[in-house]
Amino acid sequence: MDRRSFLKSAAVAGAAAGAMSVLGPDFALGQNASGKKYNVLFIPVDDLRPQLGCYGQKQMKSPNIDALAARGVLFKKSYCQVPVCGASRASLLTGLRPNETRFSDWAAWAEKDAPGVVTLAKWFKQNGYHTVANGKVFHNSPDCKDGWSEDHYSPTIGWPGYRKKESTAMVASERKRGKPMCFGMPYEDDDCKDNEYPDGQIAEKTIADLRRLAKSDKPFFIACGLTKPHLPFLAPKKYWDMYDGEKLVLADNPNLPKNAPGPLTTYQWKELRGQYAGTPKRGPVSAELNRKLVHGYYACVSYIDSLVGQVLAELDKLGLRDNTIVILWGDHGWFLGEHGFWCKQVCMDLGYHAPMMISGPGIKPGVTEGLTEFVDIYPSLCDLAGIPQPPHLEGLSFKPLLDDPKRPWKKAIFSRYPSPDGDGVCDGRFVYTRYTFRGRQEGHMLYDHESDPKENVNVVADPKYADVVKRLAPLVTGGAKWWKVLPEGIDPPPAAKKLMG
Repeated sequence: MDRRSFLKSAAVAGAAAGAMSVLGPDFALGQNASGKKYNVLFIPVDDLRPQLGCYGQKQMKSPNIDALAARGVLFKKSYCQVPVCGASRASLLTGLRPNETRFSDWAAWAEKDAPGVVTLAKWFKQNGYHTVANGKVFHNSPDCKDGWSEDHYSPTIGWPGYRKKESTAMVASERKRGKPMCFGMPYEDDDCKDNEYPDGQIAEKTIADLRRLAKSDKPFFIACGLTKPHLPFLAPKKYWDMYDGEKLVLADNPNLPKNAPGPLTTYQWKELRGQYAGTPKRGPVSAELNRKLVHGYYACVSYIDSLVGQVLAELDKLGLRDNTIVILWGDHGWFLGEHGFWCKQVCMDLGYHAPMMISGPGIKPGVTEGLTEFVDIYPSLCDLAGIPQPPHLEGLSFKPLLDDPKRPWKKAIFSRYPSPDGDGVCDGRFVYTRYTFRGRQEGHMLYDHESDPKENVNVVADPKYADVVKRLAPLVTGGAKWWKVLPEGIDPPPAAKKLMG
């Protein structure tokens, strides 16, 4: 063996040994003792903010998701790249960050904005996995369909899924008037079974897939894409009955942040306003509607929690839990009346911050406050499954955080929403956002989460924070400079090395 070959072999062996030291010899190989690769159960949840018991939300009843978090690693500071479903999912599933020309709105298509890029599912498929998509994975179900081994499954109950006659009649009436995007009321509670709303069917299909594929020689990658708590807030009545709506604590900061920049003051949460009956065309929602919406959101989260529990119970019943990586994530944040906002699409913490947790063979229970981004999911799952990473990825595998949740990690994370262009950077304490229009700054804001975790006061003009603005502002100038904030002692991904020169 010549010197070059020897050094190459030693490097490979060293990398393998390092992986073993993190999660044990079985996990380092991405397979169990029989040589079969680990399965992946991939659970996206639409519009799920960290309104869960495992995030300290005492009102929320989410025992099954909390149990999943307790069994694995809970990420306290995980952030999406774009606070809207289509763009967030396209970014996550391609491993690419958004910019001025890609992943810019709710209807973003990965195959249009990033043609030719190998998606997460397709990469697993190319590496020997049987891949299945149930429910909402990409925003548009036909998007990048070559990544799936089977046809994408959609529930037989069409969107938006109302059951009550008054709701379905309202939708039919609006559509006759030429308003296909106008639905009924923004909530519904019907005394029905779980599978009489779309998400119950998605969970049932996932359970059937687990039973069918448990006997396969191939490892599986099953995506169980749950659509609630997305509007409208539809859930079986038993989940509404879990809460006394009159006792739910509502947002205590219904006003705009002090010193809010102009672009923030124009946000109109049009997803709710104008698309659903009973919502005001302008101005705040009534106190009665506010409470009803919060109640509906809670009911939907508990409904989803129950379905997640049913899927995980089947995983256990089939004896698959110890051979399966389970990751659950919400595609972006959500406002429940904070600052007078509803929905998402805002360059603030409640727009970007979303839950993420992962469990699997060799992963010890823990909680990390290491800054993580959804572009990190693609490379992390590759590492945990023991397959190589494709070279285009712009995220960093969080595998080292699973072994040492308190280790130093990224110095900052990046998110953006392009209406107008708002580029944000969060370093764990401070959140800085710059708004631009046609290359000209339209406003900026800075929030100090140590003294103001609810982002009630924009301190960007306070001289006391001048050095913070000076440090963070260059990171968003001309686009997020994500490669500048990677942790020390960790090999950067190829895409970062290219940018570093």
